Amino acid sequence: MSPEGEEEDLLEFLEAGLISPERMRVVDMNAQALGLSPLQLMESAGRALADVVLSCEPSKVLILCGKGNNGGDGLVAARYLQALETSVILVDQPGMTPECARQRDAARHCRLAIHPVQCSEDVEARAGEFRDADVIVDCLLGTGTSGELREPVRSCVGMAAAADVPVISADIPTPGIVPDRIVSFHRPKAAGSDAVDIGIPLEAEVFVGPGELLLVKRREKDAHKGAGGKVLVIGGGPYQGAPYLAGLGALRAGADLVRIASPVFEPVPDLIYERLGGEVIGMEHLDRLLELAGDSDVVVIGNGLGGESHDVVCRVAEHCKKAVFDADALRRPVPSAEESIYTPHAGEFARMTGSRPVDGLASRARQVKGAAQGGTILLKGPVDVISDGRRVRFNRTGSPAMTVGGTGDVLAGVAAAIFCHLPAFESACIAAYVTGKAGEAIAAEQGGGLLASDLPERIPFELFRRD
Repeated sequence: MSPEGEEEDLLEFLEAGLISPERMRVVDMNAQALGLSPLQLMESAGRALADVVLSCEPSKVLILCGKGNNGGDGLVAARYLQALETSVILVDQPGMTPECARQRDAARHCRLAIHPVQCSEDVEARAGEFRDADVIVDCLLGTGTSGELREPVRSCVGMAAAADVPVISADIPTPGIVPDRIVSFHRPKAAGSDAVDIGIPLEAEVFVGPGELLLVKRREKDAHKGAGGKVLVIGGGPYQGAPYLAGLGALRAGADLVRIASPVFEPVPDLIYERLGGEVIGMEHLDRLLELAGDSDVVVIGNGLGGESHDVVCRVAEHCKKAVFDADALRRPVPSAEESIYTPHAGEFARMTGSRPVDGLASRARQVKGAAQGGTILLKGPVDVISDGRRVRFNRTGSPAMTVGGTGDVLAGVAAAIFCHLPAFESACIAAYVTGKAGEAIAAEQGGGLLASDLPERIPFELFRRD
């Protein structure tokens, strides 16, 4: 849980308005990680849907149920409507979700007329059910459906549209149905929806969780070299290990090619070394750095760089499509790429904004949100705060063992690899979550003595593995 006294304050960071199907899947999985099973969520949704139907005071109800979880919501609603004359037309085809099948089995023990349908003829045989109903409930297709309608769904849609009966759609209308009312669960997914609360915890939305990992796409079977992304790390000189830790973080988070542009060489065979002459990065290196940045999907700047190279940082930043600014790059004037992620700890945040992070999680989040007008800020701390100036997320993963130097460099590299494929805000959220999870796992195994170099090897287990 968030610190005592902060729970109510965090309500202001709950997003409003329409929620995309992709984001809703993230929230659902986060809710499950917080202890709510899919069946519990379905039970709440179905009960809420039944209450809306009852408000219409019908005598006869027809519920159209598909084979996905939207159909499961409808079957739950049917159970709560069994005191009425309630009929269910259920798409009976392969591919029914386990949750929908569980609800079907429970509904068979209720005072309901359940009619399995497999083809258009089966639906046409139930024409009287459409004609006699006082209300039709559309639970045919959910938020994850795309493509053309197939039978028997197509016939259900046609008959519902032709019936002179009020229609209520659950979550989103099935294509072809123009409902009189849309009941969306948790938040509206379509314009004109009435959202009903189904008990999803606040933290499932405002805290980063395992649901965010659904945004990380699996690599295609025919992927070629470079498809995972190309990352350039610019750093080193005063502190030689930092850029290499960032580079290893990027590789372990899925980047295919990682170059280290630095005056200092370390023998890490998986990383491509781009030698820069001298002891620190200066303006004499600018042309080569711009050339390398132009050939990269994401540039990480600042790790181990020192304070003497900031003019170069700002010049390179102007030519970057995407950049992660960390460590010594976090100072005024604040560098900016077309799309930027900034990953400061408290001292670096003060250096780049002129103000130290304030006490109180909600107050700190407002401060970060206000500062994040030129990109996404990931303020590292016991609870990370991530904002793009519009949205705010919190991340609680991590371990006190991660206070060792270099863990932030790994985080910057992980963010860069994810940033090759996802927007800045989502990339920062996922990077904070998985790097923290990696640290937790190592600390649990070792008890202490964590090295920053321990983290990269653990990153793939937290980012890509699906239990």
